Order: sequence, then structure tokens, then C-alpha cells
Amino acid sequence: MNPADSAALFRKAVEQHLQGRLADALSSYDAVIQSNPNVAAAHCNRGIALQALSRLEDALRSYDRAIQLQPGYADAYYNKGTALKALNRLEEAIQCWGEAVKFNPTHFEAYSNRGTLLRDLGRREEALLSFERAISLKPHSAQAHCNRGNVLHDVGRTLEAMRSYDRAIAFDPNLVEAHFNRGNVLRGAKRPEEALRSYDRVITLMPDCADAHSSRGGILLELKRPHEALESCKRAIERNANLADAYYISGNALQALKRHAQALESYDRAIELKSAFAEAHNNRGTAFLILQRPQEALHNFDNAIALNPGVAEAHNNRGEALRRLNRPDDALRSFERAIEIRPDFADAYLNKGYCALTTGNFEEWWQLYEWRKKKSEPAGIRKYPQPEWQGKEDLKGKTLFVHAEQGLGDTIQFCRYASLTRERGARVILAVQDSLARLLKDLDPEVRIVGRSAAIAAFDYHVALLSLPLVFQTNESNCPAAIPYLRAEADKVDKWRRRLGSKGFKIGICWQGNKEADIDFGRSPPLRYFEGLAKLPNVRLISLQKNSGVEQLLELPTGMNVETLGDDFDSGSDAFIDTAAVIENLDLVISADTAVAHLSGALGRPTWVALKYAPDWRWLFGGSDRTPWYPTMRLFRQTTNDNWPSVFAAAEAQLAELIDNVDR
Repeated sequence: MNPADSAALFRKAVEQHLQGRLADALSSYDAVIQSNPNVAAAHCNRGIALQALSRLEDALRSYDRAIQLQPGYADAYYNKGTALKALNRLEEAIQCWGEAVKFNPTHFEAYSNRGTLLRDLGRREEALLSFERAISLKPHSAQAHCNRGNVLHDVGRTLEAMRSYDRAIAFDPNLVEAHFNRGNVLRGAKRPEEALRSYDRVITLMPDCADAHSSRGGILLELKRPHEALESCKRAIERNANLADAYYISGNALQALKRHAQALESYDRAIELKSAFAEAHNNRGTAFLILQRPQEALHNFDNAIALNPGVAEAHNNRGEALRRLNRPDDALRSFERAIEIRPDFADAYLNKGYCALTTGNFEEWWQLYEWRKKKSEPAGIRKYPQPEWQGKEDLKGKTLFVHAEQGLGDTIQFCRYASLTRERGARVILAVQDSLARLLKDLDPEVRIVGRSAAIAAFDYHVALLSLPLVFQTNESNCPAAIPYLRAEADKVDKWRRRLGSKGFKIGICWQGNKEADIDFGRSPPLRYFEGLAKLPNVRLISLQKNSGVEQLLELPTGMNVETLGDDFDSGSDAFIDTAAVIENLDLVISADTAVAHLSGALGRPTWVALKYAPDWRWLFGGSDRTPWYPTMRLFRQTTNDNWPSVFAAAEAQLAELIDNVDR
């Protein structure tokens, strides 16, 4: 009835706008402005409609006109800020929201948006002030408390961040973001069980949240539940096939499950989705390292360092790859760089010590080897209230408690040091693995041998077994190598002499170390490689293998024979009692790097050890076929990485010569 009624036209435009009829609303706003060009609200609302239609530059012009007509128009400044942010003109957006709150100090949305953008730009203190102002305006706003928690988390104020997330959840128990970020804070605070509950709550509220499933997988992995972690990552990937973190965590879980080849596939996908994923490059390198592919590992560590030069773990891993490639000087520089970045990095100090051993520097090695006690999970290291013996304290009339650590082979190799401590005038108690107590009972009549589970008698000092070489300043020329220092039980020796008989050249073989040990990958030659030895005339191969590896006896090459010793062979809880007695009746023991090799060496029997290209530290490096630890032992080293045929070809040639000399 009155087409020029601008007030009615404005109400009509607003109604159309609210109904989502943006094109109609825009026409109506134009009609209002044609009727009365000075209606600031019409220009502002026209800008909102244009912005919703993605006509951002046109929207800016409308907001500017509104502000020109009404210089203190807070909503126009606010809306202009949102358009500028959409155009990635971020500093201008912050300025506009600043103007909005200047003209309307109660503009909650302006404070909230301004805080979010300031946080994105790394201006966290300003962001925190904006969120705190927003909370003062709306104390019960769950989102505002959550936003404040995000900034506090960013700046490391984790306890305050937790309180903010808890407040947010109190006001809105279904706020997914607050539960998820609360989980992240708890994870960083090393409270994995609580973090897991937060991620589970997110999944309850939003079952298709891929990030929550992925993060849940990461927590389960920290809790050493890799199968469940893998399942969580699978769910994450089902919901978002492009989530790089889920593939990365899958790779880590597969590594924990020793499925290293599959782990590589997961890391490949993570890197395909996020090429600058330094952690994935690093962990992909560790998989290659475990798979005895050090050159490929090195390439990945170099990539990780290029992406993030300040990660000590990548430099340490790079050094290990270089060490395995027989580049000790380059490796040393990488280990030192890792230590420079992280001065408390125990693994890097230990690896630096390995490099010292390549030059025969035992003294530095033993010093650096003490860093094993500072690892996050030191193997077998125990703490006691009594002082640790450093070698300088007088032991006369004192009781020294020596406690074994790490594996059975380590205890067999280093138990000889208990006698040296006794020579310092101490009463010595040596605590070993329960299964070894019987084997070591006659080590020294003046050393009391106890199992680790036994009640510990009173003592004055304690020392870890593998710290004793440092105390006694052991080097290659003064290794305590008087053998034998262990002995088999006489009645057992007689029993096995009768059972084995005197026929043939008897060789005890052991091919598989503990599969669960981290060092096992690459150290255990498959049994089939012993075939050439078995074909030599008059040779009897006798299995000393227990547990892992015995299944290979069912898959022997045609014509290959390996004798077994029956179900009663070392069937009790005491380790190696029968093995020691059998070894005393053999002509030779040939073993991988296992406890059996140490036992045979400690018994003073002829022993050959098959070693991988980059062996454990105790076997040193280079071409020497001798070890200062065991005078009757000979080492056969891989000439190139994973090259077992070269080891067994050399062993076959030496064995043929040895048998020929025996026959003559």
C-alpha cells in the first residue's frame, strides 16, 4: 500500500533474512536503502546477507557504509571483522573486533572471536585477556571457558587449563571440544587412564569423531595395550581415511607388536597425507633400522631432521644408523648433537659410548654406560636406601650387595666380578635371576648366591653387576678372563656323557635368542643355515635350543639331521643345569649371540659365536675373531648386513679344517 515505507520494508527484509531467503532479503534491503539511504542497520544487514552469499568484498562495502552513517556501530564493526577473517585479512579483523568492543564493551561474540584469532596468531596473552573478558560477560558460557582452557594449555599452565575445561563441562556436559582437549591435557600430564576416560566420553557423545578414536589409540599405546590401540586407529581411519595421525599411531602400535614391515606401510600413508610429518619420518627410520636396512633408515632420519632440526631422538637414531653403516666418526657427531639438544638423553650417551668402543676406549665406555641407570625404563636397575659402592669406599668387614640386571647372558658374563669384590675384603651377596641361582652356586665359595626374589639380608653397600667393570677400570688387556669360572654338576655331566655317547664330532647348536628382546632382530640365524655344517663327515649337530626357535626343527631341509635331547632336558625351573652338563660333553658349541654362548665361554669350552654385522657392544666391532672375555671363544661376523651365508661359509671351512686335524 505504501512502497516507500522504509520501516515496513526493513521488517520484511529482516523476516526474509531470518527465513534464509537471502536473495529476497537482499532485494528488500536494497529497496529500503533506495527509499532511505541513511538507514545504517539496512546497510549492516545487507552486508550480512552478502557475506552469507560469499560476496565478501560487497559485504565489506556495506559494513563500511553502515559505519560511515553510524561511526560507533559496534555490530557493523563486528560483522566487518568476520568478513575480513574470511578474506584472511587477519590483523584488520582483530582491529575491527577491537573497535566493536570499544563501542560496546558488552559484546561477548567480539571478545570470543578476537580471542580465537589472537590465539591462532600466537598472541596468547592477548587471547587470554579476550576470553577472560568474555567470561566476565557470560560466566556460564561453556565455550568461553573451553577457549580459555585452550590458551592456558598452549602456554603450559596445565592445572589452570584443566580447571577451565572442568568448568566448561560443568556448564555443558556435552561439549565435545572440552572433553577432547581435557584428554589432551591429561595425556601431556602423563595421566593416561584419565585421558582415556575423556576420549571415551567424546566417542560416546560423537561416535564418528575420528580424532578421538585416533587419540584414544595413542593413549592405549602409552598404556602398553598395542592391540587395542591398533583397533582404535582402525576405527579412526574408517571414519576419516585421510587422518595422518591415525596411520602414524597405527605404525607405532605395529612396531610395538614387532610387525615392522606393516608399520612401514602405515608410516608411508601418514607421510603421503602429511609430507612434513617429522615424527613419522623418524619412526619410519626406526622400523628400517630394526629391519636391518640402515641406509634407508638414515634417509628417513635425515628427512626428519630437515623438517625439525631440534628433535634429539632423530639425531640419536641417525647416529645409530651411521654406526651400523660402519661410519663411527659421523655417528659420534650425531650422538653429540643429540646430547647438545637434550643434555639428559641417556640413550645418546650410551650410543656415544658404543662409538668409544670402536676405538677400544673401554674407560670412556664404562663411564658412559652408567647412563643406562637414567633411562626412562632402566632394565633390571633397582634402588636401595644404602649407599652405592663406587669402588673407593673401604669394604673390609662390610657386606656388599651385588644385584644382577638385564638378561641371563649378562649375568653369566659378569658374575665373575663378584669374586673381585670379595678380594677387596667384603662379604659379598650376589643376587641373580632365580633361575640362575643353582647354576651359579659354586661360582665362589666365599660369595653368597641368592635369587632376586629372596629376602635381602642387611648390607652396607650395593652395586649393580654391570657397574663393576667401571669400578675395576676394565679394559681390553685386563678383562678378568680366568676360565672356567662356572662348572656343571658332576652327576649331570656323567648322566649326559652316557646318553650322548662318544660317537662322532659332537657340536651343540643354539640359533634363536629371546624373540621378545629388543636386540633380537637380526641376531638369530635361521636353523637352515647350519645345514652345511651338518653335511660334514662325522659331525653330529645336537640342539641346545629351548623355547623360541625349537619349531624350526620341524622344518629342516631334506637330509639335514639335528639331534634333540628329550623333554626332560632343562625341564625344571633352574636354567641351563642340563645345558651346562651337555656342553661339558661336547667337542664344540656354535651359537647365535645368546646366553648359551656365554655359558659355554664361562665353562671354558670351545665356542663359536655367529654375529650380525652390527653386533651387541660386548663383542666390539671390526674384524677381530677373538674376544677378551672368553679365551676359548671365536667370533664369526657378518661381512655385510644380514649376510648369514658369509658367516656359515667361514664356519664350515674352519670346521672342516678342525675335524681334519682331529682325525690326523
